[in-house]
Amino acid sequence: MPGKFVSCTETALLKVLSDVHTAIDSQQVTLLALLDLSAAFDCVDHDVCYASYATSLICGAALEWITSFLLDRSQQVYFKGHLTIKLCLPFGVPF
Repeated sequence: MPGKFVSCTETALLKVLSDVHTAIDSQQVTLLALLDLSAAFDCVDHDVCYASYATSLICGAALEWITSFLLDRSQQVYFKGHLTIKLCLPFGVPF
């Protein structure tokens, strides 16, 4: 059934648009800052990224989210009935 399930991205976008329209209707100043970090983690060591973000303007919940996204990542593959050893992933992000 197309359209039955709405992705988290679509839900977030609808929420942002609703908030912007509400602010405009109330004649409030509206500022939207977007941060796309997906490509930033492809080649740079996670610890280096984290150290950089932890000493920058990013703090609070945003820093906690980035921390959980970057640190202690690992990967295993199940192939032909066997699970490979768990490998640490110091680079890249899930997609």
